[in-house]
Parts: sequence; structure tokens; C-alpha cells
Amino acid sequence: MGDSSAGRPTDLPSMRGGAALAIALLMLVISGVAAASVSANQTPASRAPKTAMAALEDAVVARINQVRSRRGLRPLRASRRLAAAADFHSRDMGRRGYFEHDSANGTVFWRRIERFYSSSGFRSWTVGENLLWASDSYGAAYAVREWMQSPPHRQNILSRDWREVGIGAVYFAAAPGEYRGRSVTILTADFGART
Repeated sequence: MGDSSAGRPTDLPSMRGGAALAIALLMLVISGVAAASVSANQTPASRAPKTAMAALEDAVVARINQVRSRRGLRPLRASRRLAAAADFHSRDMGRRGYFEHDSANGTVFWRRIERFYSSSGFRSWTVGENLLWASDSYGAAYAVREWMQSPPHRQNILSRDWREVGIGAVYFAAAPGEYRGRSVTILTADFGART
């Protein structure tokens, strides 16, 4: 496994019924050969990007639910709408070379998610987000383990507030900007609840 270094923490607002709640997010950047953390029975993303990314997304949902189950929390349902929001953001970050919750055009993260996961017609609506990127590829166990080692990420994974989750995993052979032309896998997890 490659060396890891933590980036700077940033404040991450979460929208709860129109009121902002600040959640800090640790942006994790992994250097070195992250593919070494992929077990022998997993297909590295660099060899089969589409199928490997779909498998990674499913595995991350399953792993998050395993962690929640061990703590007596209800499992999160996979949401196509949250997954679409997460996929859109992972693709946008990789194409434009940035790593932030807010979109490149300055749109705050919860507004971006709301385009896919509407708040209209609901009494309450809340969303949150975890991000991760690493050089080349990695597995679900690695991603969730990294998030669980960061208090703000762990808070999102273990929150009783969420009912649904959507994962967007995207592989880029050579991502620009912050990724410096490296091959990277970008993972966005969008959490939500509507009642």
C-alpha cells in the first residue's frame, strides 16, 4: 500500500430542512501505488474501468452497511438519484481537475445534489457527502476504512439521520489539475433523507 498523507480539513455544510450544519471534511490524498491495496480477487479499475467502477460502487454501499450493522444502525438504501448526483460530481472533478465539495462553477454541494435528489414536496430534506481520491485504483474496504479513520467522514457513515446513499466511482487514466496527470479513481458518496 502506498504512503498516505492527509490534506487540509474543510468545512462541509449539510442542509437540514433549510438550515446549514457545518461538517468538517478531511480531504485525503494518497500517493504511491494504491493498486497494491486491491486484493487478488478484485479487478483493478485500470483494467476494466466500467465494470470495476460499478462493482466498487456496489461494494462501498455493502461495506458502509456492514459498518452500520455492527453498530446497530439501520442499513442505507441505494438511491439512483443520489448515485446520479455522486457520479456527476466525481466525473466533473476528474474532468476539470479539482477536488472540492462545491462545484467548479461555485455551486454549493447541497444545491448540486438537490438537482438530482429533489427537496420539493417533502417536510424535511437533508444531505451530506464524503469524497476520496487515490492514485490508480482501490477497493471498498480501503475506501470505507479511510473514511472511518476521519471523524467527519465517520460521522456521515454512522449518522442515524440518513436513509439513503448513492456512490459515484470514476476512473481517469490521466486527470488534470490537482491530480497532476496521474491515473486516479475518484469516489463521491452522497447521503440523504427525505420525509
